[in-house]
Amino acid sequence: MSAIRLLVLGAVRMHGRAHGYQVRNDLEYWGAHEWSNAKPGSIYHALKQMAKQGLLVAHETAPSTAGGPPRTEYEVTDEGLAEYRALLRDAIRSYDQQMDVLSAAVGFIVDLPREEAVGLLKERIEAMKGWRDSVTEYYTPEEGPGSLGHIGEIMNLWVHSADAGVEWTRGLIARIEGGAYTFAGEGEPFVGVLADGEENPYATGVPDPGDHD
Repeated sequence: MSAIRLLVLGAVRMHGRAHGYQVRNDLEYWGAHEWSNAKPGSIYHALKQMAKQGLLVAHETAPSTAGGPPRTEYEVTDEGLAEYRALLRDAIRSYDQQMDVLSAAVGFIVDLPREEAVGLLKERIEAMKGWRDSVTEYYTPEEGPGSLGHIGEIMNLWVHSADAGVEWTRGLIARIEGGAYTFAGEGEPFVGVLADGEENPYATGVPDPGDHD
């Protein structure tokens, strides 16, 4: 799964309608340009591709009163919303997601009902346990990695990664079950987006290539 698809759909959805520069600004505000492939070119490309695929609808806007060129604003379609939710659920429940995909999913986890989010995270734990068990069929941590030569260090890494992943996931479940954060259906959630024109302290400084055609 590509993180950029989930990130862009989620960012557009939070605005209702958003032009490419707004989406890019939000993702930079979240630091996504540091931990994912959400670079300016990738963002604009994803917007145009998903519009062609029917996941977004493109709206041409009027030129600004200051004389600026018109922009293309995007809105998530029903098909795009279904795709977004499917990507989000898969990213949370799967044990083998890349860190950028999991990070994107955590950023949007409050779009789900609290109980569903907990259930998906518990699925993730069971999947990680199963993966760990498959590794330890060939390698027992108690024997130490040296029992397989330096190749044992690979399996040692996998086992430690699984253990750390389970520990982190259990902590998140405990916080959510303890009432942390505002989930779908519970009221106004925290929305980490910048107001139009608000300065982004984490902007990369790369000029806006313009999402107007």
